[in-house]
Amino acid sequence: MVKKKEDDIPDWVSDEIQNAKFNKPEELKMTGYILELYEGDNKIDAQLYDALEDGRHIVTMDLTKKIKMNELEKGVVYEFTFDQHKASLSKKVSEFLAKEKEIDMNAIYQFELKSLELLDVGSSEAVDEDLEE
Repeated sequence: MVKKKEDDIPDWVSDEIQNAKFNKPEELKMTGYILELYEGDNKIDAQLYDALEDGRHIVTMDLTKKIKMNELEKGVVYEFTFDQHKASLSKKVSEFLAKEKEIDMNAIYQFELKSLELLDVGSSEAVDEDLEE
């Protein structure tokens, strides 16, 4: 008899997560900056100044074809316009994750970056001026 690893998630849980049905996307506009660029996957990790509904500040976003990876800069402030796709999980799956895995999750999210605008916050100029005084 093969003993299952404790880390294994039961098939019924992984099936629900993998086959989650996403609701109509909600368009959001938030400011933040890029933490990491994943050129091979056409994704970015973004740090948002305001939290999303589930409390997170860091999200991985898929890029649309019109956004060119080589035009993006890490660490500068952007206003991100993105679609948030949400799929709710059943109470049974949420309870399993909370009890067995100590993961507080009642929905799955996907994010698609539609556009972004570089914000001129002028912080570097202000720092330079302060140093000269």
